[in-house]
Amino acid sequence: MKSIKKVVLFVSALMLSLTAHADNEQISKQFDKVGLSVESVTPSKVDGLYEVFTPQGLFYASKDGQFLIQGKVYQLQEQGIVSLTENSLAAKRIDGMKQFNDSMIVFPAADEKYQVTIFTDLTCGYCRRLHNQMQQYNEAGITVRYLAFPRGGLNSPSYNDIRSVWCSEDQQSAMTRAKGGAQIAQKVCDQPVAEQYQFGRKIGVSGTPAIMLENGTMVPGYRSPEELKALLDKQRS
Repeated sequence: MKSIKKVVLFVSALMLSLTAHADNEQISKQFDKVGLSVESVTPSKVDGLYEVFTPQGLFYASKDGQFLIQGKVYQLQEQGIVSLTENSLAAKRIDGMKQFNDSMIVFPAADEKYQVTIFTDLTCGYCRRLHNQMQQYNEAGITVRYLAFPRGGLNSPSYNDIRSVWCSEDQQSAMTRAKGGAQIAQKVCDQPVAEQYQFGRKIGVSGTPAIMLENGTMVPGYRSPEELKALLDKQRS
């Protein structure tokens, strides 16, 4: 009897796997028709709706791929509204940031209590304001890790400039000088600046600064040292 149950469970699991694979193939084909390359397809918590990650971000699709949705999906619970979209993006951010641990430009706090990862551009006014207060962030126990997000895209002067910062021997000094308006000597190297930008697009970054917390939550826009510290304290409590 136990053997029969095992066979039934195995066959059921196999059928589900084959069905899911067929759904993934159909969705990928439909997305390809509109120029969207599919990286992963996962059933969402909504019956018949699939999460589809692409280099252009997170989309949703019907089982047959005929219907595509770009937006956020929320779940109504007793304790309030939960963004299923943000939960999925947070997990993707945490996993994705690991690949850039060795290529971030880091301004460490001497007495570190928190780490934040910030997608930054050299010419954005609020990015410069944030960087000018780096000492206050560090004194608040916040280590700042930078990822590149040239707002002009990969075929722009802003990309060439921020790549040059990443290719500098003293990256911290180059970042500070560039955000102060100084011209940085143009350099090309194998730092994954383009990959950082592409990753940012995939996880929902559309402007700078974009602050990623350790749990994957994204805080768009500038936060003062006091505001960011209060936010981090509240999250941890």
